[in-house]
Amino acid sequence: MKFDYKFQKLEPAKSFKAINKAEMYVPGHRTCAGCGPALNYRLVAKAAGPDTIFIGPTGCMYVANASYLCTPYAVSWIHAQITNGGAVASGIEAAFKVLARKGKYKGTFPNIIVMAGDGGTVDIGLQAMSAMFYRDHKVLFICYDNESYANTGIQTSPTTPYGANTTFTPPGKEIPEGKTLFPKDVPQMVIGGHPAVKYVATTTVAHPLDLTNKVRKALSYECPTFLHMLSPCPKGWKFDEKLTREMAKLAVETGMWSLFEWENGVYKYTNVPKTYKPIGEYMKNQGRFTHLKAEHIAKMQAFVDGRIAKVKADMAIPVATPK
Repeated sequence: MKFDYKFQKLEPAKSFKAINKAEMYVPGHRTCAGCGPALNYRLVAKAAGPDTIFIGPTGCMYVANASYLCTPYAVSWIHAQITNGGAVASGIEAAFKVLARKGKYKGTFPNIIVMAGDGGTVDIGLQAMSAMFYRDHKVLFICYDNESYANTGIQTSPTTPYGANTTFTPPGKEIPEGKTLFPKDVPQMVIGGHPAVKYVATTTVAHPLDLTNKVRKALSYECPTFLHMLSPCPKGWKFDEKLTREMAKLAVETGMWSLFEWENGVYKYTNVPKTYKPIGEYMKNQGRFTHLKAEHIAKMQAFVDGRIAKVKADMAIPVATPK
């Protein structure tokens, strides 16, 4: 007989007004003006609700949010090393299950969420995250992706776009484009390598209802789940802080970022533009790209065109749900 751990089932919200008004991520932190990851954290915390435990690997959202023994979380939060967010979450999940089976914990099973940056997800933290998925822990792992190691000076990461100017990829005479590598396909790394994961989705801070409902759906699965969230960074991307939402919106409108759910083997896309804008519309307001020449923009456009082709192919060819 299957043990009842009293997992939470979170219903989708029909409108943003229907979401619990209580804030789980409150004022008092020290993030930059227009910080995309901070907005991301606020939306995730509101969607998850009060019975939640956050694991925060070292990164922007640890350093800016946990200074002087003070944090902005109205729920339980624990700091993890940048290398081991998945491992710490695995231990917390396993401990609650043991306590529940022994009758020492009879409450609702908490939402357990890792909020990791791109480095703590697919670079330094990849091993622990992958092991957590492999062991089938009921944890939601979220990558708030600001596309660099922003906390330590805007160094390049595996999700930094081609052509970006970072402190580790400065443009110059020998390498005029700056970064020469294209980013990892983060959702596909999870989908392709982790059979225990049944739900993977992407979203942005410019789509709050979409973000909310994907968080709530992911938390309602009784298995590991993964969300990849684009979180624009005014400091690292070098744009006016009032344009944070606009940058995320343009990423979708140009095809640089796609909004989708992968659920039990089936892709479902949302907010797909009827006509995609040129990638230059996304890049022109970001100082990290101002050094690029026409041939570099064309190279980025070709990369994005490949992403758009995949979206169209996935939408045209139905994929059967595994039995």
